Amino acid sequence: MIDQPSLLEVNNLVKSYGDKSILNDITLTVPKGKVIVILGPSGCGKSTLLRCLNGLENIQGGNIIFDGQILSDKKVDWATVRQKIGMVFQSYDLFPNMTVLDNILLGPLKVQRRAKEEVLIQARQLLARIGLSDRENDYPRQLSGGQKQRIAIVRALCMNPEIMLFDEVTASLDPEMVREVLEVIQQLAEQGMTMIIVTHEMNFAKLVADEIIFLDKGKTCETGTPDEFFNHPKTERAKQFLNILKY
Repeated sequence: MIDQPSLLEVNNLVKSYGDKSILNDITLTVPKGKVIVILGPSGCGKSTLLRCLNGLENIQGGNIIFDGQILSDKKVDWATVRQKIGMVFQSYDLFPNMTVLDNILLGPLKVQRRAKEEVLIQARQLLARIGLSDRENDYPRQLSGGQKQRIAIVRALCMNPEIMLFDEVTASLDPEMVREVLEVIQQLAEQGMTMIIVTHEMNFAKLVADEIIFLDKGKTCETGTPDEFFNHPKTERAKQFLNILKY
């Protein structure tokens, strides 16, 4: 079996706010086409890690290498890098005064300066894929939470990223809306999109992950396949975490 080349590497990453350590010596590798799911209790640093990977937080130690480029270099043009590292947050962050279609087109047209006809075709194909073709002229206030989150995913995908970061994208949704968003992410996994996903949806993590990374108190506590982590956890902390969740 030939190993997939690494798209993203994190080496000994350290993140702190003053004297408070948030992430301590985090190391991980993300091969192309693989899905990494990050689990852990609230406050363990999961979301902060994603924000570091996308340049939204400065790091105090270690390095991040994306597609061969060291992102901790002060000369890095993050505006360009972020076009390749898509990120979807808990909050949808759609512009309320713009239609669904205009929200999706904004980045490709204004940032990437692509031809409108090309972007329109792609946007409408993506909307069709998530079943929202009939909502392109609606405003965010006319959509459900699940629909807004799916639009946020399409907006990120329309930038043609090489990797997608998902930060608890179902956390603010009603239970009946969670499935429609997770189905979109599962489809992306099946199509070979490289992804790092922070989630509390354990059944989804089992289904979609190639590797589970379990964080606790800002440190990597355990890594393994979904079967290894959920059925044969190696550390007492992981066992405790899973017992609390009744998995």
